[in-house]
Amino acid sequence: MKSDTHIGSETLAEGPEGGFGGHPQGVGATLRAARESQRLDLAHIAAVTRIPMHHLEVIEAGEFEALPSRTYAIGFARTYARVVGLDEGAIAEAVRAELSDEGERRHHGAGAMEPGDPAKLPSSGLAWFGALAAIILAVGVIAFSSSYFGQGADLPALTREDTAPAATTAPASPAPSPAVAANETAPDPEGGADPSGEVVFTALEDGVWVRLYERGGERLYEARMESGESFTVPAGAQEPLINTGRPDAFAITVGGREVPPLAEGPATIGGEPVSASALLARGGSAGPSSN
Repeated sequence: MKSDTHIGSETLAEGPEGGFGGHPQGVGATLRAARESQRLDLAHIAAVTRIPMHHLEVIEAGEFEALPSRTYAIGFARTYARVVGLDEGAIAEAVRAELSDEGERRHHGAGAMEPGDPAKLPSSGLAWFGALAAIILAVGVIAFSSSYFGQGADLPALTREDTAPAATTAPASPAPSPAVAANETAPDPEGGADPSGEVVFTALEDGVWVRLYERGGERLYEARMESGESFTVPAGAQEPLINTGRPDAFAITVGGREVPPLAEGPATIGGEPVSASALLARGGSAGPSSN
């Protein structure tokens, strides 16, 4: 038994297969049949309705889901039905039904891939593998950082070893005993030099850097001296000290008498006492200055 659906002036049957207007394919086939029965081209329908040709082809194919939205599908089908003389309301309802049926089939159909489908998600094995790889990478970075930056822990020891020779580079010029350094009043072993005499440093080479200062930090003199330049330690200087890398490049006099150099060769010295008493205590004068 088949029911009849009256659309406009025509009688179109709804077939047992669920089609519309006697066409198992549905609304799209019904609209196409109505157009062809009037010998109208699809281009004519597009010109009258101003619906893009591509959308009309989709409608006749019954692929309403491919249109921009449900509203477009119903509206376009209604307009198409008006042009070919079909019942707009019946066509609209039929389109709604097809869209609902299509949605139901997409939801329950075998192999359907909807958003959130677990099949689209990575497998648990892949997820665990990714997590394990991230942990291994983090451990590797930490190990590398510890190995690379941890090498700095040995630097202090290396520095002490490097600086140790500097403390013993002047065996020929031993430091004064604590008692002498404390009061700097030791007499000249050979006699003749005035412990309160004027102390003069004269550069023997060009570009010799020197810094003289009082114990406590007050600077007395700092310069890169040229050969022949001299500096006299002020008479009132309190415990004068010297820093230089060329203690062998200075001629030193105390009260006009030469005294031994601070070192026999290049060496870095710092905080070395250079008062008259301290210099005389190092080994006495070396005879009258030629100057």
